[in-house]
Amino acid sequence: MKIVAPISHIDELEPVLRAGADEIYFGMVPEEWVSQFGISSISRRMFGNITCYQDMRRIIETTRQAGKQAMLVLNAQHYTQAQAHCLIQLAERFSATGGNAIIIADAALLFEISTLNLNARLHLSSIAACRNSEAAKLFESIGADRIIFPRYMKLAEIKTMTQSLPNLEFEAFVLNDGCIYEEGLCHTIHLPQHHGGPICMDNYRYNYYRNDGNEFDITEQNLLLDNEKNYAEWAWYKFSCGFSTSQQGYTFGPCGLCAIGDFVRSGLTAIKIAGREAPLARKIKSIELVKSVRDRVERGATKSDILNYATQVRARPDLCESGYMCYYPEVLQIT
Repeated sequence: MKIVAPISHIDELEPVLRAGADEIYFGMVPEEWVSQFGISSISRRMFGNITCYQDMRRIIETTRQAGKQAMLVLNAQHYTQAQAHCLIQLAERFSATGGNAIIIADAALLFEISTLNLNARLHLSSIAACRNSEAAKLFESIGADRIIFPRYMKLAEIKTMTQSLPNLEFEAFVLNDGCIYEEGLCHTIHLPQHHGGPICMDNYRYNYYRNDGNEFDITEQNLLLDNEKNYAEWAWYKFSCGFSTSQQGYTFGPCGLCAIGDFVRSGLTAIKIAGREAPLARKIKSIELVKSVRDRVERGATKSDILNYATQVRARPDLCESGYMCYYPEVLQIT
């Protein structure tokens, strides 16, 4: 099972490959896109993209020489016709240079690029929110070679889809960058934390009132305050525990390490580490952490061994025990 990891700059490529990534993905915003459309994003990430074709070529060539694969991200929910035309040209250039796969969310763009019969494979982005076998069949019929599951799928749902559609590849999130709603229905752009972060994580203040016009009693006031506190705690976990890390540099926050054994048994092709905009050190440590669990699974470790290792390796089992960090919380109940 392959480990998929991001890069945001050419200088990150070799360290990410050395750390153990089998497939790398990157975004690109060429100068002609910015000059034509006046925006600095093609995909859902405004920052963390390369900008020149020379870097794209180097990424593809270096990755190929390492025996790994390079993937280009074009994963906004939709594009205008003019934008789609520009992206088709970018996809053609990426494929002609030897790129391996293109990650797409817009069904119309997926279909248009599929008709070109490029050498690059087409991967359906998690942002397309493909959650069942019938949807996967539809996307397969218009060109998808791999389905990237959206966040927070059930393990049983993943197994059903992978085993009922043997001609498709499947990929699931395993570490970093949660979403407190459903990114497939979100039309905002995530900014890095120092630029304000995502809108959904703003510190909103609420005013409560009763429909009957009466005042809240003390019990009701305390319930409302407890609810706000609990929500803030839950959102903190989903937003990478405030981007905190263990003493070894391993990331806290959204995690599916304990489910890697289930992924292998379900026939999953790849597991995805999120965080294109993250610092290089965070990417490297994320790959090392995921690889340490995957390698144990491939050596035959039992479910309980993997659960014990994955919940102890960061020396904060309390964060795991909360269940809030889990992409797949049901795995905590498997013995």
